[in-house]
Amino acid sequence: MAKKVVLHGRGIVEGKCKAEALVSAKPISFLGDVDPATGRIVEKLHDLYGECVKDKVLCFPHGHGSTVGSYVLYSLAKNGLAPKAIINLKADPVIVVGAVIANIPMVDQVDISQIRTGDEVEVDAYKGIVLVSKSREV
Repeated sequence: MAKKVVLHGRGIVEGKCKAEALVSAKPISFLGDVDPATGRIVEKLHDLYGECVKDKVLCFPHGHGSTVGSYVLYSLAKNGLAPKAIINLKADPVIVVGAVIANIPMVDQVDISQIRTGDEVEVDAYKGIVLVSKSREV
């Protein structure tokens, strides 16, 4: 039986979704770390190297890097390669702008250490609530 964990945060970009989590302990720069043509993490030193962000709830501490990263996130959305939602510990302006223009639900101030890759996650960015369904013990 799946264990459910409710996490509370701050809604940044409104929206709701339900999808599989893809979780990183490292910050992400959409300019350089993510290939806009494939949606895959291409930074070889990143803990998600080779993973695809498409249709995932992408969880990572915060963003970093160039403001062009906002446009890369928008390009991912236009090409059908974007994450379904973004969860951060701390919102970074570059990620926020990208989520806004790409219309990707976003929540921050969430303890992402409570989420594991493969967990099913429901994001309600209207209320700042993240519901995590764990199919295995942590």
